Amino acid sequence: MSSYEDDDGTEYKVVQNHEEQYSIWPSYKEPPGGWREVGKSGSKQECLDYIKEVWTAQRPESLRKKMEEDARLRGDTDE
Repeated sequence: MSSYEDDDGTEYKVVQNHEEQYSIWPSYKEPPGGWREVGKSGSKQECLDYIKEVWTAQRPESLRKKMEEDARLRGDTDE
């Protein structure tokens, strides 16, 4: 029995949203609204491995900026 998690031979592409969060999407489909292609495609596992390598800051961009601003206001920066 096959499941969604199995590698079924489908080619995927890596997509990213405005918050710099990553996902995979079948290559034959247009990315959903709010997502853009980042230029990596391949098997499901290749795409997931790529995401694991590049997605080091998993908090959404807006949260990272807010935390940086809060730290700056408190004087917690290294600058």
